Amino acid sequence: MAELKVKILLAEDDPNFGIVLRDYLELHDYDVTLCNDGCKGNAAFRKGTFDLCILDVMMPEKDGFTLAREIKKLNPNVPLIFLTAKTLKEDMLEGFKIGADDYITKPFDSEVLLCKIHAILNRSANNANSKPATSEFRIGQYLFRPKLRILARQGHEQKLSPKEAELLHMLCLHLNDVLPREEALHQIWHEDSYFTARSMDVYIAKLRKYLKEDAAVEIINIHGQGYRLCVHNTAPY
Repeated sequence: MAELKVKILLAEDDPNFGIVLRDYLELHDYDVTLCNDGCKGNAAFRKGTFDLCILDVMMPEKDGFTLAREIKKLNPNVPLIFLTAKTLKEDMLEGFKIGADDYITKPFDSEVLLCKIHAILNRSANNANSKPATSEFRIGQYLFRPKLRILARQGHEQKLSPKEAELLHMLCLHLNDVLPREEALHQIWHEDSYFTARSMDVYIAKLRKYLKEDAAVEIINIHGQGYRLCVHNTAPY
C-alpha cells in the first residue's frame, strides 16, 4: 500500500508565488491545497484534514492571523508556519502568541523551508507519540472521562463544559506537576492576554468547586508559573 502523503494547507494571495511554492512542495512529495485568501483557507480546512498549515500574513478577505485563530479553534494541535514580507517584531510576537511553530520572512530559501517543515512534523509526531490518548483519569475519589466530559464520584456525575474538560484534561496530563499558565491559555483560549487569563482563573475556581468533596485533591496556584493538580496520600494508578 502506498504511503499517505503529508497534507499541507497553503494560503497565499500572490498567485505566482503561491503556484511556484505549491509545485515545489509537491515535487518533494507533499499533498498541497492552495488557497488565495483567508476565507477560502478556512473553508478548505473545514472540508479536509491537514498535517500542517502555511499561511501568508497579509491576505485579502481575511488575514493570516485571523485564519490561524480560526484554525486553532478547530484543531489546536495542527502545526502552523507564517509567511510574511514584514519583519516587525510585533507581528512575529503576535504569530507566536497564536501558536505558530515558525515565522518565515520573504524572500526565503526553499530548502530551509523544507527543513523547517520536516523538523516541525517530526516534533509534532513525537509529541503525539509521547502523550498517548487516555480514556479516563483517576483523581483521588474522582473518575474523569475527558471525551465524555464527565467527572464522577460515588455515583454522582458532573457534566463539564468543553473548556472545563479541556483544562482538567491538561491538569491531569501534568498531575502533581506544574501546568504552565501560557501553555493552557494558548491551547484552550488560543490567546495569552489579561482577559483570557482572568477567564482561566474563573474556570480553575469552578474545577476546585467540583473537586472539593475529596480533601486529598487540590489545585494549587504556583505564583508566576501556573497551576498544579495535586492528589495527596494516594497510591499511583
